[in-house]
Order: sequence, then C-alpha cells, then structure tokens
Amino acid sequence: MPRPLRFVALTALVLLLLAAGFAAYVRLAPSDPARWHVDPLTVPDPTSPNFARVDRVVAAPSAEVAATIAARAEAEGARVLDAGGGVTTWIARTPIMGYPDYVSIRLVAEGGGTRIIAFSRSRFGYGDRGVNRARLARWLPE
Repeated sequence: MPRPLRFVALTALVLLLLAAGFAAYVRLAPSDPARWHVDPLTVPDPTSPNFARVDRVVAAPSAEVAATIAARAEAEGARVLDAGGGVTTWIARTPIMGYPDYVSIRLVAEGGGTRIIAFSRSRFGYGDRGVNRARLARWLPE
C-alpha cells in the first residue's frame, strides 16, 4: 500500500475508533441521581438553551396524570432514574445516538385537578433543536 494511502487509512481508523469511543461513553456513562434528580419548581434554568419547562394545571386527579405520564414515557423507552421528594426524574435517550436527557416532574393536587411542573434537559450539547419541548408535549396531558 502506498504511503499516502496508508496514512489516510490509518487516520480513518483512528477517527472511527474515537467516534465509537464517544458513542460508547454517551450510552454507558453513569447517571448520578444526586446531579440529575432536581425539583423542577426550584431548579434554575441552565446557561445553555437545551432545556424546556412546563407549568400548567390539568383537570384530572394526580394519580391519573402520573399513570398517563408513566405510560407515555415507558412507551418511548424512558426509565425512572429517581422518584423521591415528590418528584419523579426520568432518563430518556435520543433515538439514534442515545444521548441521555433528564425529565423531572412534580405533580401537585390543585383544586379538582393537578398542577404539572416539568423540567426536561439534555446532558450533552448546547442546543436541543426543540427535542425537550417536543418530549414534554408528547408525555404530558393537556
């Protein structure tokens, strides 16, 4: 193999291994509940625009709202990271690369309905192209 072609092949192999290593890190990095399980009512906005918030009241009891959210989240492959202190935090992964996103939801009985306070954010990257907002729209009842 000529020297320039060997250099290109070796460079391509190194880049492929780096990409595979990054993909493995993204999928296998541990998710520390102490860092990601937050109260959506009090947590400050991140400095990057890769998050979404919802704060609304729906005309359904809290148990029904919680069951709806759980069914929708689980249908998308999300799993509960932590459920303590009146907040449930889910870890959801993007379809192709498996980037982890964290969704913290507090449900508060209010009148005859339920107040939903939700905070969805990406772990990696600066922007999310509306992924977190779209997820909350799919998961949360109107």
